[in-house]
Amino acid sequence: MITGYATPEGTLNFAKRSQLAAKNHFRSFNRLTLSSLGIGTYLGNVDSVTDNLVKEAIKKSVLSGINVIDTAINYRSQKAERSVGRAASELLEEGKAEREELFISTKNGYVTNDGDVNEEFWQYIHNTLVKPGIIKSNDISSGYHCMTIPYLEQQLNQSLKNLGLDCVDLIYLHNAIEGQLQDISKEEFMKKLKDVFEFYEKQRKSGSIRYYGMATWDCFRVANEHPQHILLSDVIRLAKEAGGKEHGFRFIQLPYNMYLDQALILKNQIVNGSEASILETAINLGIGVFASVPLMQAKLLKPNTIPEFGNLQLPSHRALQFVRSTPGIIAPLVGQKTAEHVNENLELVKIEPLSNTEFTDIIKKLSS
Repeated sequence: MITGYATPEGTLNFAKRSQLAAKNHFRSFNRLTLSSLGIGTYLGNVDSVTDNLVKEAIKKSVLSGINVIDTAINYRSQKAERSVGRAASELLEEGKAEREELFISTKNGYVTNDGDVNEEFWQYIHNTLVKPGIIKSNDISSGYHCMTIPYLEQQLNQSLKNLGLDCVDLIYLHNAIEGQLQDISKEEFMKKLKDVFEFYEKQRKSGSIRYYGMATWDCFRVANEHPQHILLSDVIRLAKEAGGKEHGFRFIQLPYNMYLDQALILKNQIVNGSEASILETAINLGIGVFASVPLMQAKLLKPNTIPEFGNLQLPSHRALQFVRSTPGIIAPLVGQKTAEHVNENLELVKIEPLSNTEFTDIIKKLSS
């Protein structure tokens, strides 16, 4: 079991040791020094070959100057978490990183099987969750989601076991409103959300998590009239009710890239009485944002899909540079496994992100 968590001193030390990283590759948030590119672990086959590819990709990325690692218990049926755990363990054993340098996040909420257990999906759920009394059959939504406290507690404990950690830096409630709202009202959802936040606050006090947040798909980037729309300020209010002024809700995750640009463009939030985008709102409320699908699951890598800018020849570099340079974004989370893709993406560590002025100029250019 690896003890500890990401610290201000550890993450700053990691940045200082990353000698090949360009200026401003690292940014400070909540006193942590985090890389402007993160490692994602979503896609891939549920097999040992992919386990090793993911593990090696993580290790190479960390050695190249990336200290943000993102996973989820349902990714590759728990095997993604185990790959992250093996990578972290080997890095520490080899003396190539310290636990305090790495910011590791995972997600809970979706009902998942175990890729290392040879059981049919529902048989596994029955044996592991229903039979011991952790969940009842009606606890699972039609979106294969569950946010009861006994279930989330079991999920967190299992995630820590999979990762080989005694504390995870960030736990997200995973696509909760998207997975729940077809079955319950928004009012009931908000009551459940407060219960979850109270549970997370207890876990912060016990030392099993440092921060919590919401990993989302639609709710922060749809129009106000959309049934799944939610105000970040309402979420923060619940976090304050659960944990006071020093609550642990500090991060959100959402899809964002050059084409899924609602987080930047759509004014669907309220800040000081005025309409604002979710990114503007997050900056105002002190919430860090990580971007999922920055390459739109490779759809943005096709030739002539992304306009050229900044003397970047590769579509992957332009796509990631756009996201990592967007004000309010800490880092895009990049899924990478093959040596070719890992090496290609890591070249961007050596390239400085765009300044706010340069980013604004590109937005104007693309809009014209």
